[in-house]
Amino acid sequence: MNPLAHGLNGAADLPIPLTYALVGAAWALTFSFALLFVAWRQPRLDPRSPGLPLPTPVRRLIDAPLTRGSISTVSVAFTVCVLVIAVFGSADPALNPVPGVLYIGVWVGVMVASLLIGPVWKVVSPVRAIHRFGCLLSRRAPEHGILRYREEWGHLPAAVGLFSFVWLELAWHTPGSVTAVLTWLIGYLAVTSIGLVLFGTVWAERADPLEVYSTLLAHLSPFGRGRAGQPVLRMPLNNLAGTPGLAGSVAVAATLLGSTAFDSFSTFPWWRELVDDLAPVVDTTLVRTAGLLVFIGVVGGLFSLAARATGGVSPADRALLPRRLALSLTPIVAGYLIAHYLTFLVEKGQATVLLFADPLDRGWNLAGLADRDVAYVLSSHPGVLATCKVLAVLIGHVLGVAAAHDRCLVLLPPRHRLTGQLALMLTMVGFTFTGLYLLFGG
Repeated sequence: MNPLAHGLNGAADLPIPLTYALVGAAWALTFSFALLFVAWRQPRLDPRSPGLPLPTPVRRLIDAPLTRGSISTVSVAFTVCVLVIAVFGSADPALNPVPGVLYIGVWVGVMVASLLIGPVWKVVSPVRAIHRFGCLLSRRAPEHGILRYREEWGHLPAAVGLFSFVWLELAWHTPGSVTAVLTWLIGYLAVTSIGLVLFGTVWAERADPLEVYSTLLAHLSPFGRGRAGQPVLRMPLNNLAGTPGLAGSVAVAATLLGSTAFDSFSTFPWWRELVDDLAPVVDTTLVRTAGLLVFIGVVGGLFSLAARATGGVSPADRALLPRRLALSLTPIVAGYLIAHYLTFLVEKGQATVLLFADPLDRGWNLAGLADRDVAYVLSSHPGVLATCKVLAVLIGHVLGVAAAHDRCLVLLPPRHRLTGQLALMLTMVGFTFTGLYLLFGG
């Protein structure tokens, strides 16, 4: 059976044991309130901390024009190859690697790499590379566009772009089809290219869904930039504290977290039965779209209400609290990314690579890939996999609570620093409990 027939359908085939879920939930609750009332009384996170500079040869290699140019060339060439394979390769997604490139390589692989080494998509983006080349020919700075990007837009265009992707993956009736994936890719390339021409690189930074997602997770990377722009090693939470609170920040986080939760939820038998029962009356895509919107709306709504549930601030400041505290959702998003998609990245990622043995369905065996088999290194060790999942969720929760607590110490008046964040802490604990329940499989 084609593993991408329904996009990336979560990991309900390997649910975590109930004991793991309960232990993880207990630790999440204990740590949250211990941190809140005992251990952390003053702001500690500083995004401007100097960090530890990387060795000079490493810094030069990272920022060398030859390095960046080589990466850009490979990225553009690979993108062209993917489009060619999508058009001229097999229409059967079980034989075509393009769906796996998007759903596994980009949506999971690039984002996990961003967690480890920084904003990967900003470096490998083929659209950025083509835009830079065009600006070089026209002797225009890439930062300059024809129009001014309006500040009030913030990350809202990125949230729309991210929703288009998760809608394709989770609501569309044939998300794994090569045609559907190719359509999304062409739309993404076209919109991002037009945005870069019109607004300059600010479009990529604020409106490109893949770059915004990658950069968001990169704030949890130990790698950052010093005041002079040089690469440094820094405590990840310090990097996270520098996340800008823009309009649409909550929408981006809610889309990522809510869609992951809905992906797990959609594997429940009773939900599938409901969708099937409604099929003769309502199109299944509409039903799944409604469910996806409900999950995203609940995550965003609960977080926004909890962030505003404090006294001692003006109405104007209260309205800005959700976007200023949205950074605390980033570690939770990262934790669920690992817990939810780990087996897909490791195992079905291998399957995607093996499909490149014959990408155009011509009977080839490039690099001998057709002679190799997928190594099910995680599925064959369910205890290790369950531990990794729970740890990912728990560490994400701990870092999220710590980031929220530190930011509240800065934003809230002294008399409301504890009581003002109780609702937020309880909401984040609720997200963790719900996530573990969904990973447990209900």
